[in-house]
Amino acid sequence: MTEQILLFPVLLPAIAGLLMVLLSKRFGSLKELIAVGITLVNLVLAVYLYPMQMSYAAQWFGSGIEFSLRLYQFSAFILAAVAGFGFLIVLYSVAFMRTRQSLSQYYAYTLLSLAMVNGAVLADNLIALLFFWEGLLITLFGLIFIGGPSSFKSAVKAFVIVGITDLCMMFGIGLTAFRAGTLTISQIHLPLDAAGAVAFTFLMIGAISKAGSMPFHSWIPDAAVDAPLPFMAFLPAALEKLLGIYFLARISLDMFELTAGSWVSLMLMIIGAITILLAVMMALIQKDYKRLLSYHAISQVGYMILGIGTAVPAGIVGGLFHMINHAMYKSCLFLTGGAVERQTGTTDLEKLGGIGRKMPVTFICFIIAAAAISGVPPFNGFFSKELVYDGALERGWIFYAAAILGSFFTAASFLKLGHSAFLGKASGAIKETVKEAPAFMLIPMIVIASGCVFFGVYNALPLNNFIQPVLGGKIDGHSFAGWPTSTMLVAITVTVIIAALANHWYGISRTGKGIGAVDHIHYAPVISNIYNMAEKRYFDPYNIGLVLVNGISRVAWWIDRGIDWIYSSFTVKVTYAASTAMRKLHSDGYPAYIAWALAGVIIVIAVTLKRI
Repeated sequence: MTEQILLFPVLLPAIAGLLMVLLSKRFGSLKELIAVGITLVNLVLAVYLYPMQMSYAAQWFGSGIEFSLRLYQFSAFILAAVAGFGFLIVLYSVAFMRTRQSLSQYYAYTLLSLAMVNGAVLADNLIALLFFWEGLLITLFGLIFIGGPSSFKSAVKAFVIVGITDLCMMFGIGLTAFRAGTLTISQIHLPLDAAGAVAFTFLMIGAISKAGSMPFHSWIPDAAVDAPLPFMAFLPAALEKLLGIYFLARISLDMFELTAGSWVSLMLMIIGAITILLAVMMALIQKDYKRLLSYHAISQVGYMILGIGTAVPAGIVGGLFHMINHAMYKSCLFLTGGAVERQTGTTDLEKLGGIGRKMPVTFICFIIAAAAISGVPPFNGFFSKELVYDGALERGWIFYAAAILGSFFTAASFLKLGHSAFLGKASGAIKETVKEAPAFMLIPMIVIASGCVFFGVYNALPLNNFIQPVLGGKIDGHSFAGWPTSTMLVAITVTVIIAALANHWYGISRTGKGIGAVDHIHYAPVISNIYNMAEKRYFDPYNIGLVLVNGISRVAWWIDRGIDWIYSSFTVKVTYAASTAMRKLHSDGYPAYIAWALAGVIIVIAVTLKRI
């Protein structure tokens, strides 16, 4: 009976989400009360369950497939983190979403998403995992779709991209179950031989796509503009990152034997390095608050994948630590963006400026979160990045160079964002009446920003209690808590941050405004042409796929028209011509008919004689 408590993190938010659909518009306050109450209960339950280890199993609707859940050190940590972010973002939504349309659908999809993430984290059966994983695809579509009139295309784009990668994951699950002879995740331990590497790769595609890595990323910037802003802090910035990297860690550390010398490890590091650089370069030139943050949400995934891909203790610990740190500072950054949007009516950096004086609490939270994501000591992002740097350098200087260059552009883009939005002169589009955001929006920002400080200064708490126990004997009792051991790497990091500051002031001196701080990079020879093509979506895998599909459709249409012409036109004309000719040959009376009859007799006799 005790083990059945594992069903509660799934059932409670799921039932509450379905209830939201039944409540009419006049129960707006009740919906908010239920949403906050259920997410608070879910948080208390997750904290209560954290020290425990237990399993639950039952038959899946009499199908012979076991529905099993497992709570252990890693899943309990992710469950608690998901619950914390879920509660804070729903609390934030009470103020942000109050005047928005589709309130019932928003809370319904949000609570159902929370239920699906909880189920996927606890799942100890590949079929159960797939069930919850696919449920998130539906709620993802719904949360983007309710954003507004122009959001349908973005919702379809997200559904197609994530759906295709989920099909890859299904194939990987089939291969893995066939090779292991079981669907129970905790019982799968496979070598990375040829077949194992193929299965791992397909599972990895599902994991990194859920986390928002390249090349499965292009729906995120579109959703940032079209979807309700709390959605970005809730799913792409927090829950999906936690779930995707959690599953990547599971397949890398438990289900398969990932080693530093394998080509699979190299593949992960290459994907991580490319994601870091390309996404941050796109973030650098954005002129919309939300789109800039969305590209950073993609870029930071690269550090997690790179860290885990190194397959060395420092890198893995750094990647997992960066997973929780990113969820914190990125959620906080999106929440500051929501506060700016609500209070000013825009997230266009051209129209913002000088709001730091009018929204001081939001500005302070932004500074803390921006410093954390940029790797400024002593915030949490600094310590997780240093561990990733350490692991990357152990595997090859080229990967370290990609990671540290990404940090330079990250700092440069947040200097641009902070200067454009919060400093300088107030734009004429910003009313003098702009004031600080409501308390319900500030409390989540303050809590998460405080966590960025706390997890940095006291990094021993998350590392020793949450992250390192996941690796068990793989770190041989070594602790990575405290100040980084490599003075050289820290010195390089500080130098890079100073270089980003110098780059910022150089850009300001050239253009005279914060939004132009990186124009010398954006419009540099060669790079500007690449940027132009990128902004026209020439490199978007989704658009490339659409072009290919349209090309194939056009070819298929011409083939279809050709076949139709053969049957509908060519055959009719040939038949008509043949019948006309035959009619003319039979129009000369009896002599012609007798001639035809004699010719037929001669042919019959000739054929008969030939057979004899």
